[in-house]
Amino acid sequence: MTEKQASRMDATKWLVVVMAAVIVLLLALLSQQQASPKAGPAPAPAPSASATTPAGPTADPSEEAARKDFLLSLPRREASDPLALGAVDAPVVLTEWADYRCPFCSVWAEETLPQLQPLIDDGTLRVEFRDLAIFGDESIKAATAARAAGEQGAYFAFQHALFVALPNQGHPDIPDDLVHGIVTDLGLDLDQFTTDWADPAHAAAVQADSLEAQQLGLTSTPAFVIGTEFLAGAQPLEVFQQVIAEQAALHS
Repeated sequence: MTEKQASRMDATKWLVVVMAAVIVLLLALLSQQQASPKAGPAPAPAPSASATTPAGPTADPSEEAARKDFLLSLPRREASDPLALGAVDAPVVLTEWADYRCPFCSVWAEETLPQLQPLIDDGTLRVEFRDLAIFGDESIKAATAARAAGEQGAYFAFQHALFVALPNQGHPDIPDDLVHGIVTDLGLDLDQFTTDWADPAHAAAVQADSLEAQQLGLTSTPAFVIGTEFLAGAQPLEVFQQVIAEQAALHS
């Protein structure tokens, strides 16, 4: 864990009380299904983009301001982060928590993320990925493989290829030959990958991200923070585009 990650996790502790009520409302309002075949039904329609914001005359303005400040503090904006796409100073950051064995995470990576590439290319959006390994050791195995590929600058290329290769239903295992095949197809150095994959620092980083997510109250994947808004599940592309546009407008 980096010093910056440790500092952020410490800062989280004093914000837990402020966030607790919001998280309870969030979890009550947002839910997702956890299995969907590629040819099966689409994810459930999105709730309002502001579903995490208490509404009505009882909303506490100071609590809402604290919530927004907290969400805006989550992006790491590290220029050398291999788990990030887009300009480090992009006005909008989308932080995603996902598990490689989560079918809806696969749907989002295959169908939605590529459609957001124009916003990444024009400097509007930065995407920062974080692991939330909730489906056991195979999830950690997949996440460390992606980080090993990231050592050769191929984090998202490996991620996309792995999600495409895995079925979008259940929680599939991650065979070594599948991983090695993807590494070979991407033209990576297999010997270096094998060494990096065995590096315990990657497993520690996966576990640190997962712990941080749990401290934030996240219990399912995928989960997203976009600027000051939270979204759960592989919502339709239009929902992400709308929230990104609204957040970008706040900086115009």
